[in-house]
Amino acid sequence: MAGSDGAAAETHDGGPAASGADGTSAGGRDARGVYAISVAAELVGTGQQNIRQYERKGLVTPERTDGGTRRYSEDDLATLRRIGALLDEGLNLAGVKLVLELEAENRGLTEDNRGLVDDNRELRADNRGLRKDLKRARGDDA
Repeated sequence: MAGSDGAAAETHDGGPAASGADGTSAGGRDARGVYAISVAAELVGTGQQNIRQYERKGLVTPERTDGGTRRYSEDDLATLRRIGALLDEGLNLAGVKLVLELEAENRGLTEDNRGLVDDNRELRADNRGLRKDLKRARGDDA
């Protein structure tokens, strides 16, 4: 996307970031929609019609006010920047959607893997303790 911040686009891997219970994402950005579409378009360097098209294609889903006005969060802006970077690399919107979905799936799998590594670490520690207890019970202490 011409005029967008390339560094910001490179640091975000697409899709919505994981958010905490307080409405802030893991990166500390606010996940609540606060920007009107005109402000979001200006901040990411694209047109409002482009953003509406991205929404129609399912690439971004802004919050809506009770009156139906779109409100974009910092996470949405990062996604819009990522969309722009992928478009600049020559992908079409269908390709962008696939990349965003794969990146989101990859994030989920990475988080799952971290949890499994932690679980495995705990199980190994438990196993060492049980082996020591078994040795003591058998009278195998040296």
